[in-house]
Amino acid sequence: MSQAEAAGSLRAPRLLWTFGLLRSELLTTFRRWRTIALLAVLAGVPILVGIAVKIETSGGSSVGEGRGGGGGPAFISQITNNGLFLVFTALAATLPFFLPMAIGVIAGDAIAGEANSGTLRYLLVAPAGRTRLLLTKYATVMAFCLVATLVVAVSALTVGAILFPLGELTTISGTQISFTEGLGRALLIALIVAVSLIGVAALGLFVSTLTSSGIAAMATTVGLLITIQILDQIPQLHAIQPYFFSHYWLSFADLMRDPVYWDDLVKNLEIQALYAAVFGSAAWARFTAKDITA
Repeated sequence: MSQAEAAGSLRAPRLLWTFGLLRSELLTTFRRWRTIALLAVLAGVPILVGIAVKIETSGGSSVGEGRGGGGGPAFISQITNNGLFLVFTALAATLPFFLPMAIGVIAGDAIAGEANSGTLRYLLVAPAGRTRLLLTKYATVMAFCLVATLVVAVSALTVGAILFPLGELTTISGTQISFTEGLGRALLIALIVAVSLIGVAALGLFVSTLTSSGIAAMATTVGLLITIQILDQIPQLHAIQPYFFSHYWLSFADLMRDPVYWDDLVKNLEIQALYAAVFGSAAWARFTAKDITA
């Protein structure tokens, strides 16, 4: 057997093992009651918002009336005219806290949870390797980012279709677009929101490599998330706020302009890629050098 054939015969089992490991991680993660509970909470947010708007408008008052500039997501006043706006409102309502918190819980438990339960050493004894295991964990967290965001979007679309009319949309710029195009933009917005969470995912994974306590890792990740959100609201820190991973989260609203305003969207993707690279590398450096005793 030639060296090329030998190398190919070794790569095939490794590839199969990698896909098997990823499949196992996905099944384990999405079968946990904790994951199901988080997704249920996320699905419930659009239901509550939709019912609240329906009750308020049925009572004869206009949504957002008398609330001033802090009356909630900018799309909320449009929900009664078109149920598709509930998708944008729900994503804007969950992105600052609910979605990142859910991601922080899953990411923070990724490595620390395995160490706490005593299964991490077993996984490393199997032919996975630390780098491959870490990448698999990160891929699983990113899959959760996408699923969690789509759960919010689908729940909002379903509730919006039941409680409110659907039809052509009026963009932020005042132009009209078809319902089909609006639905396409809603899907694109959901994907952008999911990508906006990869920085939090990388941060949580890094924290997860620092401790053997899943609860401590989850609490630390969520605590850092809340701290960054608070710092992002302090005017005196405006010089450094563009470097916070949450600063451009709500830029997805620019996808509802005509034409689309891309500047802040691109900045958001760049800052998420930066956080993913920095904290992903830090997680790799820590995990590959970590002494696994349990």
